[in-house]
Amino acid sequence: MAEITAALVKDLRETSGAGMMDCKKALVESDGDMQGAIDWLRKKGLSAAAKKSGRVASEGLVGIALSAGKGAMVEINAETDFVARNEAFQAFVETAAKIALTTGEDVDALKAAPYPGSERNVADELVHLVATIGENMTVRRAAVLEVGKGVIGHYIHNAVSEGLGKIGVLVALESPGKTDELTALGRQLAMHVASSNPLALDASGVDPEIVKREKDVLADKFRQQGKPEAMIEKIVESGLKTYYKEVCL
Repeated sequence: MAEITAALVKDLRETSGAGMMDCKKALVESDGDMQGAIDWLRKKGLSAAAKKSGRVASEGLVGIALSAGKGAMVEINAETDFVARNEAFQAFVETAAKIALTTGEDVDALKAAPYPGSERNVADELVHLVATIGENMTVRRAAVLEVGKGVIGHYIHNAVSEGLGKIGVLVALESPGKTDELTALGRQLAMHVASSNPLALDASGVDPEIVKREKDVLADKFRQQGKPEAMIEKIVESGLKTYYKEVCL
């Protein structure tokens, strides 16, 4: 059986908002599996953590770079928030975002790309930065959006400088409309995304595995409440509509 540490219980409590004893019991029931514990709490009506559970609790920075009709975003993780305030680290994230405009969303391609002003590639430059600062860092992911005609809206939350912050959002708006109006709308949508953290644009875009898990959680929850099996399917479908409202843009 997995060891249920105080730190694990604390993480589950912060994620789910459930009580400490409930969190400990959930982890015991799920043999230490965090997602299983969250589902257990939700089945018991003790948590509404479906959206929070997908968030990654990592330090570091998100960087955004823009060019005509194109936007790139990278996430570079570090061990502590201290590194995010380091100017050399900030410069690396900014440069990596600009390189991603060319290399795209493939992290391996980004790592293999030449790093400007040095004879190293991005991966080797990061190793050099790790040795200099003394803390582990990783290139976690990259995202790129492009429009044929329109704008790329963007927003950085908790910005430490232009285009660098804790949460980054890109929104592509395909439209022949006025650039200034589209830019304003794109920023508003990006701010909304940063706040609501949607899983998809609409119901059709939600991962089928996530939908199945949600159905199972709802069905088990109502089954434990003594609802008749004949009613459960209709109740679950109604619950899914509410769920989509919460997780879709």
